[in-house]
Amino acid sequence: METILCFIQRGHFESRQGLIYGPFTPVYGFGAVLYTFIVTKFKDKRIVFFVSMASGGAFEYLASAFQEIVFGTISWDYSEYFLNIGGRTSLFHMICWGLLGLLFASYIYPFISKGIDHFYSKLLIIITWILAIFMIFNMIISTMAGIRQDQRVKGIKATNPIQTFLDTYYPDEFMDMIYPNKKIIRKNK
Repeated sequence: METILCFIQRGHFESRQGLIYGPFTPVYGFGAVLYTFIVTKFKDKRIVFFVSMASGGAFEYLASAFQEIVFGTISWDYSEYFLNIGGRTSLFHMICWGLLGLLFASYIYPFISKGIDHFYSKLLIIITWILAIFMIFNMIISTMAGIRQDQRVKGIKATNPIQTFLDTYYPDEFMDMIYPNKKIIRKNK
């Protein structure tokens, strides 16, 4: 959805991934988990919409704050939007989260839930564990590379083999290609 919206707004496709490996965006993945645990419990579509709107907006706000605190960067700034909250989310984006929650609770979750029932359970458990291990590794290496890039921005030289590894395999040019929308907001503190 975001890739299509970017194409409509900017006239070109661009990377919107949130991790180094694969087209994964943790804010949407964690949002889907949040929706699975929260909004799928409600039957009234109005409640689903408003709970999705509030929880999605809150999560987007927290994800932006986390990125700024940990990496010294931001990937979105909604300061120009009407009724924005610190530029981290806005009424428009919260409405989008509400609509996405409705879509998720009404169509996506039931479809996935029914599809999972058709898999052999042992195979599904194995696939889930493999994907979980890969995603944990992906989140850890992405976080380490992001923190190391923030250190490079601050002028901190590599002092151990892990930092040297990160500098070699995840240099600034690579990180900027993976995260083209990221803006550095904290330098040399």
